Amino acid sequence: MLNLLKAVLFGIIEGITEWLPVSSTGHMILLNEFVKMDVSPEFWEMFLVVIQLGAILAVVILFWNKIFPFDFSKEARQNHQVMKKDIWVLWGKILIACVPAAIVGVLFDDVFDALFYNGVCVSIALIVFGIGFIIIENKNKGKSPKINTLEEIDIKTALLIGVFQLIAAIFPGTSRSGSTILGGLMIGVSRTVAAEFTFFLAIPVMFGASLLKILKFGLAFTSAELAILLVGTIVAFVVSILIIKFLLGYIRKHDFKVFGWYRIVLGIIVLLYFALAH
Repeated sequence: MLNLLKAVLFGIIEGITEWLPVSSTGHMILLNEFVKMDVSPEFWEMFLVVIQLGAILAVVILFWNKIFPFDFSKEARQNHQVMKKDIWVLWGKILIACVPAAIVGVLFDDVFDALFYNGVCVSIALIVFGIGFIIIENKNKGKSPKINTLEEIDIKTALLIGVFQLIAAIFPGTSRSGSTILGGLMIGVSRTVAAEFTFFLAIPVMFGASLLKILKFGLAFTSAELAILLVGTIVAFVVSILIIKFLLGYIRKHDFKVFGWYRIVLGIIVLLYFALAH
């Protein structure tokens, strides 16, 4: 029962931090220092990744009409327009943006985890990208973005955003959403479009990462492990729906600087904690 309560807490943190550009990894590492689960290291490593499936399902449900590439309505079938061409094009761009992180993740995932998955590296990534948000937002103040719709994202822009996602794949604490949104802002994408493209980009990335972790762990879950995983995933799903709606409403009127300052403060706290505790 205690592990299930902890799974609820981790699900809440995952649902909040996966979409806000503040680094879910940084929060999970810090939370794990105070709320450790009584599970094997192998299950814990898998849990941290697979719990993200709940967050992804929230995106799929909230943006179903924007990402489902088929129209099975009577009118569409009569006009032979079941395939939504614009959405297929969007998925092509999403998959192109996933290529850099997918290649590096498959080849070097364990290497980067061993090198950079620690408190100091996560702290540095939190601080550096927090400063980046503040600098870019100050630089863009008063300027109109060049790309204001998903349709305006071309292959080159998608690939550049994918390169920024690669940074998050290498350095834990960067924040996948933070790096891709920051990359989008740097190349002239509006905040809303950068956020939405980031949400969609997470779908194949997280499904792929979760599948790899499950296959690596194996399907021999105990009933307790399965319960922990399901609880964490469901909670992450519910919280993600609320947070995504909040973020889209927030960025229509505000910039990302508050998240930059938050990252810097959190990075300093994590750095001090690990310096004093270890």
